[in-house]
Amino acid sequence: MGDTLESIAGRRGRRTLAAAGLAALAAALALAPRAGHAEGFLRADGQRIVDEQGRTVILRGVGLGGWMLQEGYMLGLTGPGMQHAIRARIADLIGEDDTRAFYRAWLDNYVGKDDIDTLAAWGFNSVRLPMHYALYTLPVAQEPVRGEHTWLEDGFRRTDDLIAWAKANGMYVILDLHAAPGGQGNDLNISDRDPSQPSLWDDAANRDKMVALWRTLAQRYRDEPVVAGYDIINEPNWGFADAGDKNGCKETGNAPLRELLVRTTAAIREVDRRHIVFIEGNCWGNNYRGVLDAGLWDDNLALSFHKYWNGTGRDSIREHLELRERWNLPLWLGETGENSNDWFARTVETLEGEGIGWANWPVKKLRYNNPLQVIANPGYARVLAYWEGKGPRPTREQARAALMGLAERDVRLEHNARRPDVVDAWLRAPRDDRSLPFKPHRIGRDGGELAAVDFDLGRNGVAYFSRHAANESGKPSTDWNPSQRYRNDGVALAGDGATLRVAALRPGEWLKYSVQADAAGTYQLSWRGGAGAIRVRLNGVALAPAAADRPQPATLQRGRNTLVVEAVSGAPDVSALRFAPVPAPTSAKQR
Repeated sequence: MGDTLESIAGRRGRRTLAAAGLAALAAALALAPRAGHAEGFLRADGQRIVDEQGRTVILRGVGLGGWMLQEGYMLGLTGPGMQHAIRARIADLIGEDDTRAFYRAWLDNYVGKDDIDTLAAWGFNSVRLPMHYALYTLPVAQEPVRGEHTWLEDGFRRTDDLIAWAKANGMYVILDLHAAPGGQGNDLNISDRDPSQPSLWDDAANRDKMVALWRTLAQRYRDEPVVAGYDIINEPNWGFADAGDKNGCKETGNAPLRELLVRTTAAIREVDRRHIVFIEGNCWGNNYRGVLDAGLWDDNLALSFHKYWNGTGRDSIREHLELRERWNLPLWLGETGENSNDWFARTVETLEGEGIGWANWPVKKLRYNNPLQVIANPGYARVLAYWEGKGPRPTREQARAALMGLAERDVRLEHNARRPDVVDAWLRAPRDDRSLPFKPHRIGRDGGELAAVDFDLGRNGVAYFSRHAANESGKPSTDWNPSQRYRNDGVALAGDGATLRVAALRPGEWLKYSVQADAAGTYQLSWRGGAGAIRVRLNGVALAPAAADRPQPATLQRGRNTLVVEAVSGAPDVSALRFAPVPAPTSAKQR
């Protein structure tokens, strides 16, 4: 789960930091070009998504992952992460009745109107709703009459609520079938698939239910312009021709996928001709080989793809750009994230340069690189330790208090940590080469101190420079900041609480700070840390390299000053920078 801002600066400090960073971000966004907000139905127009006036709309969105469908990693689990497996673990600890109460509370509290209000205030203009089919209809095996469909009001009601919240904020909603009946791939966690039961592809009854669900959703929302479109199946990953190709990345035909997409689109069009249908390829949304070869089947389609842990330049989306050109369809990056802030900013810069909208994933979890972070109560850590085989089994009372505290309190917006650096990376930094203060740094006449971890907001090369600022390895990791603490930039941090520090800066790496001085004057500047030397550039003037705790004169101007700290030898840890007043000279009479 990593560290939290409570453990670093306390709840008051957390709120101060978030407010300062987000205030700076809001001021910058006020001057930035805005993407369109919900005004009428969206549609595909050649390679663009446009509104009813024909204006291009760039969707800048957030995926509401973890709400209607849990994945184990979002809860700190490293074992089986399917929701039904998580549910069984919970029931084993607290019983079936309390488990039902837990999931009711989870759905009631994980996303609410306050969350949507906040996302809109930050500058996001859309949300993607990952739906679990079982909130809307019974599983095939539980239907009283085989072949019929029992509709459950709970999922539809919650979707209605989300649409109303989005409408109040001028935002769009993309409906995304994240967990299809039976599960749509061998990546079990993302669709809550039970491998002991027939998959979506193994049982025609599951596909029938999926098609019927989309027809029912389309009939309910056909007159709702806030709904941007229907993402009809999330990340199919299945080897149709070769069972050994578990995730369908080598598939060249994809005939069953095309057939289901065509059939589902036809069912939607029976009741709704206006909404965009977003389609995804095999191999987690990216393998379109064979899917379109027989031609397009609708005149209001958009191609969705997903992007993780690869490069950020145009070449990283080259195949998708070629598809766009060949088929004259819009592209939408329906899911991306789980990386560093610099990776986010560079990815968005590339996408929006090509006129492509995006949705980051997910809005919140028990880890730190999202707009919001769930801070779990201490009791949940004991539950998690038991599940991970690292601690004793809690009593039923202990487990119930921890789990209900998580679902009733911890997941709510007012108890989440807000991550201004992450929000800045998605919304401002892609279009702005300035750095902004992460936290106010004020130097009064008596001097002052700034924590080294509070360097400016901005991309690598703008607010800091690191030789390893992102993960482009092709697989999950957090190498850019292995500690997973405090902020999501490509700068390694270490320590805990008051000892949190920038760790092991390599020669040539640097950090930038915006500093406000009450008055012009000369101070004694020193740094705390060790294991090397750093050079400070103050307003462009380089001071001599210095080891830790070696003061040297530094002249500040009144108002804003820019300070850059660069490692020049060793691998220094830096915990703080200190401006101390220069002692007044002692007169001969005083001597």
